[in-house]
Amino acid sequence: MLVSAVVPAYNEEERVGKTVQALKKIPVLGEIIVVDDGSTDRTAVEAWKAGALICRLSINGGKSEAMREGARLARGDILAFVDADLEETAQEFNWLIDAVINDEADMVIAALKSSRRAGLGLVKALAFWTIYKNTGMKMTAPLSGQRVLKRALYESLYFSADGYAAEVALTVESLQKGFRVKEIPLEMSHRFHGNDLNSFMHRGHQFYDLIKLIIGSRRPAGAGER
Repeated sequence: MLVSAVVPAYNEEERVGKTVQALKKIPVLGEIIVVDDGSTDRTAVEAWKAGALICRLSINGGKSEAMREGARLARGDILAFVDADLEETAQEFNWLIDAVINDEADMVIAALKSSRRAGLGLVKALAFWTIYKNTGMKMTAPLSGQRVLKRALYESLYFSADGYAAEVALTVESLQKGFRVKEIPLEMSHRFHGNDLNSFMHRGHQFYDLIKLIIGSRRPAGAGER
């Protein structure tokens, strides 16, 4: 059973190499695809030097589009979506992969064990509310980008989200279609967004993408259409 890691990356030259190196320590991973989402730095070079397959997008299309492109290129029966800034802690993905291989769930999501908090929590609250309102499920980590899922699940989804709404869209549609979704607490960590201007802008983009998902959500005309 082939397992593919898809790593969306935008201007992550300082971290993506370490993330790829950590993923390469997971024996069951058959391929690692870094999707360089129109970066203006050396993200693609650093990922290639670390041993990843590279897909370079000419413009920055957003996280959701990078995930779709990576999944399209991946050959695996199981897909692992990995944030590019996990560095050494990306090795924790072995727990998520094992859970899906052992059929504990159709999609497994990492709930990061972190005591660091920043911002006003509005984005996380909106994500939690969106998932709960549409599925009745209370998620500990509604925005977690670290997830492993069966290819069959992915192929059944419409997944038309934009930008940072990717994770909420995947969770909501999977649950609505009756797939089993499970969270696993893990000791992963990624770049910390504090209370500086860039961090507030990042959360603003997340909030905007979630609002677009809520307002513009539409049901698929047929399973697996894109």
